[in-house]
Amino acid sequence: MVEPIGHVAMALLFAVPAWFLWGRRPAVTFAVLTQATAVLPDVDIYLREYFSHPLLQHHGITHTVPFVLVVGVVFGIAAAYLLTSTLNANRLIHSDSITRSTTFLFTTAAFWAGGLSHIFVDLLSAAPDAGIAPFWPLYRGDVIINIVAYDSTPVNLGLIATAVVLHVGLYRTERYPYETRWGVNYESN
Repeated sequence: MVEPIGHVAMALLFAVPAWFLWGRRPAVTFAVLTQATAVLPDVDIYLREYFSHPLLQHHGITHTVPFVLVVGVVFGIAAAYLLTSTLNANRLIHSDSITRSTTFLFTTAAFWAGGLSHIFVDLLSAAPDAGIAPFWPLYRGDVIINIVAYDSTPVNLGLIATAVVLHVGLYRTERYPYETRWGVNYESN
């Protein structure tokens, strides 16, 4: 298992594209949300205490791309219907034009970024006897990349330092975001 700081760092790196889509406040929120979702695949550690099923072993079904994609869409739909009106009414957001599709895209993408970053970093540090089947049930074989040791302090510190410097640099840059239809202040014609 990867150290928590490795999951934090990789989730921050996977959150970088948010700066190009949404700008400062939403990008910071996106990065924070990826932190919450980056540890979600490890829910299997707690589930196996209550359920005894082979799919709930550590690095089982919750560590698969299809699981992360499906659960991310479910969370995105729930957020779109439950949070959009609250977000538009919140004076800290400075907008009253956030659409359900924007909320859906934002939360789904954050969930996917966090969850997929978790799987990716686990693959990078998977021991030969601890492979992961990230594409199950489409491909049932284990995938082992094993580039770095999961407990490598220099690698974990290097990743977190890189991620923080990147986010701070983007925070201080005034050129973003690019105009997209998914922007928080986007007005349709």
